[in-house]
Amino acid sequence: MAPFCFARFGTRIAPCRHVDRSTEWQEERDALLGKRISELGLQIRGSRVEHLVDELYKELAAKSISFRPPVYLSDQWGCPDGTPLIGVPFYLVDRRLERLEEEMSGAVEDDAEAMRYLRHECGHAINYAFHLYDREDWRTTFGSFAAPYRERYRADPFSRAHVRHILGWYAQKHPDEDFAETFAVWLTPGLDWRSEYSDWPALKKLEYVNGVMGEIRELSPHVPALTADDLPVESMNYTVAEHYDSDGEAIPIGDARQFDADLRRIFAAPADAPSGTSADHFMEQHYREVLVRLTYWTGESPAVVRSLLDHLITRVRALALRVGGLEAATLIELTAFGTAFVMNYRHTQSLGRTSRSKADVRGDEVSA
Repeated sequence: MAPFCFARFGTRIAPCRHVDRSTEWQEERDALLGKRISELGLQIRGSRVEHLVDELYKELAAKSISFRPPVYLSDQWGCPDGTPLIGVPFYLVDRRLERLEEEMSGAVEDDAEAMRYLRHECGHAINYAFHLYDREDWRTTFGSFAAPYRERYRADPFSRAHVRHILGWYAQKHPDEDFAETFAVWLTPGLDWRSEYSDWPALKKLEYVNGVMGEIRELSPHVPALTADDLPVESMNYTVAEHYDSDGEAIPIGDARQFDADLRRIFAAPADAPSGTSADHFMEQHYREVLVRLTYWTGESPAVVRSLLDHLITRVRALALRVGGLEAATLIELTAFGTAFVMNYRHTQSLGRTSRSKADVRGDEVSA
């Protein structure tokens, strides 16, 4: 099958001058936030995404797979509604938008991480293109495709029945994700997956993928035309600012005092640390670092983590708390608290306290 043509996705943003001064960047940033995404002229051709897609296609060719899933720019990574198309975040094709994404979300995908997502979405595309999920042997191996799909799920970190690819034990989310993750591991160049997953039940899934790919490798399925419902950049008729606002899921903290006791344990009262750095300044100084770490390890969205951090900063400022010990130790404790809370919220969507008594901790056993 001929490679997918990207020409119809518009014209590229004109290159901009390198801006060092923060005031000039702020002006450019504000201008970007006010523009409609559909009017930015974004396209894959000539961007680093083009090189990443080329790498994906080379990996498929190395496995003798003829199908090349079409790739287009959208609001996020994904395959739309069972369609064998791969959506890639629009900000990856322009360095100014990448800088903005890094400010908003704490980080932007490097090439290695982007390739992990591309392989994963390619697994979805192949599953949908060949309707593999309808096969009895697929259901026996991965489970029912019709199983409920939950954004938040309880994972077993000790499971050996699933491969490890995207963080957050993502293969355990749903049978469709299990297949996509298994395919991504199978496709990864230079990975000896038979050795890596030796004696794991997940190895049977990898062997299944290996066998099925041998069946379909020369086939070229029909791919539906891209439509506005698939949300290409041409259909994103809202501003960049509205894009980030729409991702504004916030943790519903009903009582502002919810975590005051926890914060008093992490930080110190003014009388106990009169010369200590103010806690709000400390948190603002390490904001991006904590945001990236919590988002990365919990798998929760940056918007959710930001809402927590913003609330905590407001509270430590109201309580006039200070850093009472070593800053490194305080940062570790703050990150540990944030991770524990976000994971608790992710699994239960509850605002129950994340701390437990020592007796409780000693009596607990690890469970899924």
